Amino acid sequence: MKEFFGFGGYQRDAEGYFSWQHIAFVTALMVIMVTLAIYFGMENRHKDDKAKNKVLIWSAILIDSFELFKIVLLCIRANDPLDWIYSLPLFLCSIQLITIPLAAFSKGRLKEAALDFVFIFGILGAVMGTYLAGNNYSSYPVLSFDNVVSGITHSISGFASLYIVISGMESMKRKNIIISFSILLSFCIMAYTANVLIPYNYMFLMKGDGTPYDIIYNLVGGNAVLYPLIVVALFIIYISAFYYVYYLIKEKATKEKSAEI
Repeated sequence: MKEFFGFGGYQRDAEGYFSWQHIAFVTALMVIMVTLAIYFGMENRHKDDKAKNKVLIWSAILIDSFELFKIVLLCIRANDPLDWIYSLPLFLCSIQLITIPLAAFSKGRLKEAALDFVFIFGILGAVMGTYLAGNNYSSYPVLSFDNVVSGITHSISGFASLYIVISGMESMKRKNIIISFSILLSFCIMAYTANVLIPYNYMFLMKGDGTPYDIIYNLVGGNAVLYPLIVVALFIIYISAFYYVYYLIKEKATKEKSAEI
């Protein structure tokens, strides 16, 4: 147990990024994530909003509980009560620590926007935080506290994203697009500020750190201005493309339904 939690440092070597152990572990997480999302989504699809929301409430409780436990243990492990400053919810994936509870507990337009934000970024975060997390799987053994908890929280984000669309909770209203952009840009500003003050690498705005962002970092030669601007621009392009594809699919489905009638 001491070795699993990493007290005194891991004695095992990391199996490595894209090792078979890495792929097998995260694939198992993804299978569980998709299976549960389909099961609960189909189970609640025709129920009222209150019944649908219960699943999101549990998702919010679980993801924040795992993250809080991780932060406390990391502070104990580092013997530093201020170690939490390196675990702030300022990565793209960890924004879900705030938006999933917002989606579960808020009301009105804010709830709609939070549901859409989780839908848009949850599955992306799940993939990036598991298959593409070169920063974690190059540094820690696959079956270690750092990777297991990270895998679980990213999988919960992906689960919430899939559950929202399968159960029919998404709205994707055009009037809420500005809120999605505002949430993202606000976190980018906070992340960059934290990176300068701590310093750290939240949202990977300072360097790629073993992730696919390294491609962009290398393309611009590590330029301190161009690199973060391109990363933020990619986030914005992703949101825009997601909305565009969603509307295309909905429009096609509507036309096919009309043709059948």
